[in-house]
Amino acid sequence: MPKTQPSIFSAYQRNPALFDEVFDREGSILKDYKRLMKLYGKQSIEDYHELNARAKASFFNQGITFRVYSDDKTNEKIFPFDLFPRIIGASEWAFIERGAIQRCKALNMFLWDLYHDRNILKDGVVPLDLVSSSENYLDQMRGMDPPGGIYNHISGTDIIRHADGRYYVLEDNIRCPSGVSYVLSNRGALKRALFGVFNHYKAHTVTDYAENLLDLLETVKPHGVDIPVTVVLTPGMYNSAFYEHSYLAKTMGVELVEGRDLFVENDFVYMKTIRGPQKVDVIYRRIDDLFLDPMEFRKDSSLGVPGLFSAYRKGNVTIANAPGTGVADDKAVYSYVPDIIRYYLGEEPILANVKTYRCGQPDDLEYVLEHVRELVVKPVDEAGGYGISIGNTLTDEQVEKVRKEVRESPRKYVAQPILSLSVHPTYIEETQAFEQRHIDLRTFTVMGQDKTYVLKGGLTRVALRRGNLIVNSSQGGGSKDTWILKNEP
Repeated sequence: MPKTQPSIFSAYQRNPALFDEVFDREGSILKDYKRLMKLYGKQSIEDYHELNARAKASFFNQGITFRVYSDDKTNEKIFPFDLFPRIIGASEWAFIERGAIQRCKALNMFLWDLYHDRNILKDGVVPLDLVSSSENYLDQMRGMDPPGGIYNHISGTDIIRHADGRYYVLEDNIRCPSGVSYVLSNRGALKRALFGVFNHYKAHTVTDYAENLLDLLETVKPHGVDIPVTVVLTPGMYNSAFYEHSYLAKTMGVELVEGRDLFVENDFVYMKTIRGPQKVDVIYRRIDDLFLDPMEFRKDSSLGVPGLFSAYRKGNVTIANAPGTGVADDKAVYSYVPDIIRYYLGEEPILANVKTYRCGQPDDLEYVLEHVRELVVKPVDEAGGYGISIGNTLTDEQVEKVRKEVRESPRKYVAQPILSLSVHPTYIEETQAFEQRHIDLRTFTVMGQDKTYVLKGGLTRVALRRGNLIVNSSQGGGSKDTWILKNEP
């Protein structure tokens, strides 16, 4: 008789101290995953390794990559993708979706107030000095009315599940949140490799994102425009997220442009084409604020468009996300978001914050300096996982370095308890086996005039190194396809 192949999960070691999203505390498979585990269990390790290699080659051939920047070099890498998906049930997703929408609406109201009447500052709910000292606050936006009253057209909300089983928001991303192209690419790769598996579940589509994004961007077109022309503005092919910029432009059916492709005349923006200038009405920009217009911000910027901010000030073009939104995803401002929700919406936050110490406050600073080893210390204005220090992984020398940096620039740092992110079975190439790895979830919310859309999937990011809590791709992380069930299987 032929020898029975071991299950691809036979070597999976479950740490009961961690919240595993596939197994309960006793080790039984949770109901949403029972069918999936049976279907995947039919694969041998050798077969699965071959499927994984094909998916990896597919990503390479499609150019699904990202760039990692370090002190001495820049590397372009294939975005790691795990073929074993994450499943979120319908009721759980409804809770997450409500929380993401609530958060985005409150932050938009906060930005409007901040750049207009400033009532939240006058009432002492958010400190004035916290806002005025933010590097992402733009005084040029004071009194400006963005088309449709929307600032954070596209928001990325990073959500974790702690060992207590509850969901928490780790941070908000409303400058230029990235990663949605990997959500769409992951779904395509998984369906190509394992369509027979995917077909056993009724999961929401993610392929409607580009259509919804374009529709909602067009709802905030400038006044007097009937059929708007929309473009995606990229810094160029050397940017870490260039694949995403080109992917979104292609799937929306709009032009991908660099600053040199646009010009401003009489406070209107035009695109250079082979048929002559074409007026541009909506710009989905993937360029940082200070590089948008050398006449208004950084004079040495070659990425932006001279005169663009003047056209925006006159209401002749929509920029998404609006300049100056970054003040609301400052990690120190993040700690006030529950109060911001209560202030503007009169509601209790649906999604809880993680306890956050603001090093700019004397009492919090003292606590952080004394408890570095128990905390995650983060710069307030960085992204991509850069600059983060996880206290229990640091040497004595590194702890002292963190203390020195925090003492010298306390406003620049916040700290949070070291949380135990939930884990998920993940295929590890080096061992050719499934192992527990920490994950998070980035949801994508798009706000237009009188309508809000949340992508029913989101980006599940995976910390591929054992024990690592930082899931960002720039720090060695990967991703999974995320299935949002239409109903319980």
